[in-house]
Amino acid sequence: MSALDSIEATAAPGASTRATLFGHPLGLATLFLTEMWERFTHYGMRAILVLFMVAGLAEGGLGIGDKAASSIYGLFVAGCYLLSLLGGWMADRLLGAQRAVLCGAALITLGNGMLALGTPRVFFLGLTVIALGVGLLKPNVSVLVGALYPEGGARRDAGFSLFYMGINVGALLGAFLVPVCAARFGWRSGFVLPTFGMLLGLVLFLLTRRTLGGAGQAPRDVRLRSWLPVAALLGTTGLMAALAGTGLIRVAPEAAALATSWLIGLLAAGYFLYLLLFAGLTAHERARVLVMIALFCAATLYYAAQEQTATSLTLFAERYTDRYVLGWRIPAGVFQSVSSIYILLLAPVFSALWIALDRRGHDPSTPVKFALGLILMGAGFLVMYVASQRVLAGHLVLPTWLVFSYGVQMCGDLCLGPVGLSSMTKLATPRFAGQVMGIWFLAIALGNDLAGQVAAGYDSSNVASMPAVLLRTVSWCLIAGAAMLCLAPLLRRLMRP
Repeated sequence: MSALDSIEATAAPGASTRATLFGHPLGLATLFLTEMWERFTHYGMRAILVLFMVAGLAEGGLGIGDKAASSIYGLFVAGCYLLSLLGGWMADRLLGAQRAVLCGAALITLGNGMLALGTPRVFFLGLTVIALGVGLLKPNVSVLVGALYPEGGARRDAGFSLFYMGINVGALLGAFLVPVCAARFGWRSGFVLPTFGMLLGLVLFLLTRRTLGGAGQAPRDVRLRSWLPVAALLGTTGLMAALAGTGLIRVAPEAAALATSWLIGLLAAGYFLYLLLFAGLTAHERARVLVMIALFCAATLYYAAQEQTATSLTLFAERYTDRYVLGWRIPAGVFQSVSSIYILLLAPVFSALWIALDRRGHDPSTPVKFALGLILMGAGFLVMYVASQRVLAGHLVLPTWLVFSYGVQMCGDLCLGPVGLSSMTKLATPRFAGQVMGIWFLAIALGNDLAGQVAAGYDSSNVASMPAVLLRTVSWCLIAGAAMLCLAPLLRRLMRP
């Protein structure tokens, strides 16, 4: 992955990258904390979202069926990442990465406050506001990380791995504390913690953003008409949300999820065609776009599996797992924090591993790392498929099945997740840096939407449907991993500087 660093263009001359902490720029700590609190908010809310929607009205939930709740979850998370393409465009053309992160954090704080305080109609409007905020923050905080490492190389991959730890510190705290709070004080109270988490992240970013120097500053000479596409999108989104909230239009979640998958797929295909044919790229830059397409497809299938953590696997924990430990009944959402524990333990190991292999000239290429990620994800779901067979025999399974499965999956995550963030920032040509990060999150959006649809194939009234869902996931992960291994030599040649 030793390619020309596309993020150099986002760092203004003289950006403050000399001061270091343990060999990394000080700005990494600012971005680490910002992303940590954003992920605390996201994963905390996510840990109870599906459970809250399927809980009965008498229990304080929304009383939505499993299939609809899984589809709504997939649509929401897909929307968060789908809007990352807009967020990347706004940073490149209008706001700059730093201001985009600030605006995104403010919207996420507002949206979570609406979840905590609103009626069911306001609840779904709050999800829309959060999606807009995530779309601004997520791609641009990663662009800022890349701007701190203009030299590229293994040190940059190590920096992204440490940044990935920030994601998982927040995810661990959120996924543990929010379900416990919701179980103790009620669903609505569970949504209060994420609100304060993002507010704290916003304040910390404002206080320490000077460590970023000139990286991600706003572009000059922005014209008023440049804001027209943004105004049109926000107006349309607001109108649709208002009509749905008042009941004037009705949306079937399953049909909306399917339509969204097609929309995201067509949008990604259209953007890649634009880069290949109309963006004025050199032959070498177009070759890198082909690599991006392969990574996009692999990441989509990977996240279609991984994001079932909050849907099918959380419902498995709720209904088929013996959750009593030392007299305490573990809230089902808490199991989502297990993944983050593994990441925190293993991220430094993988970070050191990539550097050690690079020094010896044996660092695996990006496609090989993607293949390993897919294969390990498939192996993790194979563990849960075996567990589901025990459920069919009439037994509740021990939590160790989920814990072991998540351990295997997270080894795969460390092969693909931080490496994917790093590779996309390096493969992009400079003037499309933010937009290409948006494309990366578009792959996550499509994966999340597909994850919701796959989980919707689980029928709570027919326990035999669970193994089929899990086995289907195993199959596509292993097939995609094998395909990436076969393509790795060609993709490695296309990535050469």
